[in-house]
Amino acid sequence: MTGYRTLVTAADIHPDTRAFFEGRDVLVLGGSGFIGSHVVEQLLQIGAHPFVVTRQKDPVFLHSVADQIKCLHGDLTDKAFTKDAMARVSVVMNLAANVAGLEYNATHPASIFMDNLSVFMSSISAAAEAGIDRYLVTSSACVYPRHCSVPTPETEGFMDEPEPTNAGYGWAKRMEEFLGAATAQEYGLSVAIGRPYNAYGPRDNFDPASSHVIPALIRKALLTDDDTFDVWGDGTHSRDFLYVDDFARGLIEVAARFPKAEAVNLGAAMECTIREVATIIAEEVSRQRGRSIVPTFNPQGLTGQPRRACDTTKAQTELGYKAAVPLRTGLRRTIEWYVDNENCTDNPHAK
Repeated sequence: MTGYRTLVTAADIHPDTRAFFEGRDVLVLGGSGFIGSHVVEQLLQIGAHPFVVTRQKDPVFLHSVADQIKCLHGDLTDKAFTKDAMARVSVVMNLAANVAGLEYNATHPASIFMDNLSVFMSSISAAAEAGIDRYLVTSSACVYPRHCSVPTPETEGFMDEPEPTNAGYGWAKRMEEFLGAATAQEYGLSVAIGRPYNAYGPRDNFDPASSHVIPALIRKALLTDDDTFDVWGDGTHSRDFLYVDDFARGLIEVAARFPKAEAVNLGAAMECTIREVATIIAEEVSRQRGRSIVPTFNPQGLTGQPRRACDTTKAQTELGYKAAVPLRTGLRRTIEWYVDNENCTDNPHAK
């Protein structure tokens, strides 16, 4: 698998965050997945010592840093294994998750809810028992209801019910936030909570059965035999897409400098319609392939939440955090990565 050069360097990370992590042993749950592998690489840049929990025998996304990290192979629902893992570190960053695309999420709400909560409950209880210095809860914008304010502030995270098409994942993430705050209150565990928006970038999941919208569209655009590719919906629904380097950096900043057991939105602060995204992908793939293609929209397709955009006031005020990678740049780098790794379309993700 072709390597990847991050757009984030140590200089892009706040000095207090670098000081917090330097020399620390950090357990990254889900560290071999899409987001987790980028977190691991950024932690290495700021002098941390990552321990990665993975069930993969050969975590391909970590090949380039394999000699700089320690992999712990096991199941986080195994109490003995989890207790032993916690005893080795002082910081836990929990990125372990079971999540997929809209269609899969809509048809598997129970399994997604149970898978996410079982791992989370096992790890946070072990962290509290071990007296971990800091525990990061990685939540999601899926906690928000369908009809929320746009852009959406953190205060609406427990308003009404989560978007129905992502109900299992949304409820799981709400419960993770609740349990993180409750554990901080009852046991004194130092908890930070990041609530990121839609991630995309190199190493994303391109499996058509479970991918999110951007990798699904990139795959369709690159593999079409015609001059068009299909897009679900009329293109007017929107998202706030956060490039993976900014996503990982945001989690690291929150973990180090906002241990208040309350959620912080992480997003690009740019509402973008699916029509706009599909058009950019079509332009970039046309340039890549040397022939023109255009998106066609299917109004009957499943679309999920009508609008999504992130209010980043809290992240900017408390952490000075802003996303740095423009959408077109991020999409171009994601397309290039996929082209270089076409034989790895069903990439490992989540755990």
